[in-house]
Amino acid sequence: MYPQEQPRPAPTSPETAVATPFSAPAARPISGAEAALLALLAEGVDTVFGYPGGAIIPMYDALYDFREQLNHVLVRHEQGGIHAAQGYARASGKVGVVFATSGPGATNLVTGLADAQIDSTPLVCITGQVFAHLLGTDAFQETDILNITTPVTKWNHQVTDAHELPAVLAKAFYIARSGRPGPVLIDITKNAQLQKFRFGGYRPCTHIRSYRPRPIVRPEYVAQAAALINQAKRPLVLWGQGVLLGQAEAEFRAFVEKSGIPAAWTILGAGALPTGHPLNVGMLGMHGNYGPNVLTNECDVLVAIGMRFDDRVTGRLDKYARQAQVIHLDIDPTEIDKNVKATVPVWGDCQETLPLLTELVQARTYPEWRQRFLDHDAEEIAAVIRDELFPTSDELTMGEVIQQLNELTQGEAIIVTDVGQHQMVACRYARLNRTRSSITSGGLGTMGFALPAAIGAKYGAPERPVVAIIGDGGIQMTIQELGTIMQTGINVKILLLNNQFLGMVRQWQELFHDRRYSFVDIQSPDYVTVARGYRIASRRVEARPDLQPALRQMLEHPGSFLLEVMVMRENNIFPMVPQGCGIGEIRLK
Repeated sequence: MYPQEQPRPAPTSPETAVATPFSAPAARPISGAEAALLALLAEGVDTVFGYPGGAIIPMYDALYDFREQLNHVLVRHEQGGIHAAQGYARASGKVGVVFATSGPGATNLVTGLADAQIDSTPLVCITGQVFAHLLGTDAFQETDILNITTPVTKWNHQVTDAHELPAVLAKAFYIARSGRPGPVLIDITKNAQLQKFRFGGYRPCTHIRSYRPRPIVRPEYVAQAAALINQAKRPLVLWGQGVLLGQAEAEFRAFVEKSGIPAAWTILGAGALPTGHPLNVGMLGMHGNYGPNVLTNECDVLVAIGMRFDDRVTGRLDKYARQAQVIHLDIDPTEIDKNVKATVPVWGDCQETLPLLTELVQARTYPEWRQRFLDHDAEEIAAVIRDELFPTSDELTMGEVIQQLNELTQGEAIIVTDVGQHQMVACRYARLNRTRSSITSGGLGTMGFALPAAIGAKYGAPERPVVAIIGDGGIQMTIQELGTIMQTGINVKILLLNNQFLGMVRQWQELFHDRRYSFVDIQSPDYVTVARGYRIASRRVEARPDLQPALRQMLEHPGSFLLEVMVMRENNIFPMVPQGCGIGEIRLK
């Protein structure tokens, strides 16, 4: 019910591999800070997330003159800023950018850097640093951010002279977006930001001699992979986020439809093939669908595309797909043979390798094999899904909330999830008809991710509805970003599933620790009142008849809206592969 300013529209087409060369007037010297901002414009950056501070004040001073060209979003915490940049990158396909000051500002980025590193999210993080002559003196807010972030960045670098900035930033964007994407951090001392120099123009980086982001495709391996597939009787495709990162959705769909192979996805790969596609057999992993998990241990050829065989997908490796010949397509050679030994490795960008493979595979259908998945689907529906989506109890379930949301969004919304039980339910049941429709913290499992990431996603794809699905634990970790929503007027829908527990930990304590509920009973504020304090419309639902009208109200409201739904307190998420077990030991109850 509160009038809100609409966010400034941002371009949504994926970023091209090469930035546009850009020259500044050579008649006058410019500061390092201004040169850095000109570099961002040349790279096609339209939105920056950040929080000012002493060591980065020169950058913000220069930004004052660029405020019509660069939209700066003032977050309430640097961790919120980097998660917003991640959401922006994941929704748009572009490189996300975040600013932070030195010391605590820079260290507050570390969780987001680790999250982006393991989930292959392209970011350029620019941190201010103390004057170069103070480095190593324990000056106020001096922190060695390079050594702190080396393990969680694809590359990092410190700039102490303004002359370095154009080339360093060009390299930063090239490394962040190319090959297997990831986060880059550039630390700029205050003197380098202030220093004047004659800016000779910005030239994008297209090559680094020691860096080969695109492996050379070896046709003989593609031919070997096709031969294995053509001989298979029970093949299974497992796909991950590499399909999305490679912008290879069309190529992937062509491969799946010609080969006729059932295909299952990791949570980061969701959306590359619509959830309603007849060859999409569901989600893999600890809380994935019953059929693809069980039948991974019965297939004869396993085709892994752009996924890294994470432990939440494989369970115990000594019990994982021992009978199968494995074909692994990946752009990152270090992933080949890291966890699961590949019979045939196919190195390369899947946008390039998939068409080569599709050309060689035979058109097949596998009716008996596909029926096995349908049979397991029926078991899962009877044991789990029916009660979760269409419960007969008085209490609302998370699954039925997602089911009702599906009916209203028709699979067109971007779904941003936090971490916990609600995440697994949303990933299992959300309908996704379009690519880049699912954004979640996968490898790191960062609570507090969803609220700021949803803000960033809306800036990255302003024409699409964005729904953040969050638990009562996760939202309290970054709840201050409601202030960012208030100030920007961004239109984000917040669906808070409140079970009054740290639900996933509680489930483990129930199942594996004799219901010894140790510090998982979390108390919360009145979220409706909190949201209204931030001038965000809000509502609470506790009864089933109110659910769909409230969801409709949330989606149709012209601005941001927080809808709190009180759900069953002790409802476990199944199927489940217990830790330390093989995927074939997945439990339905």
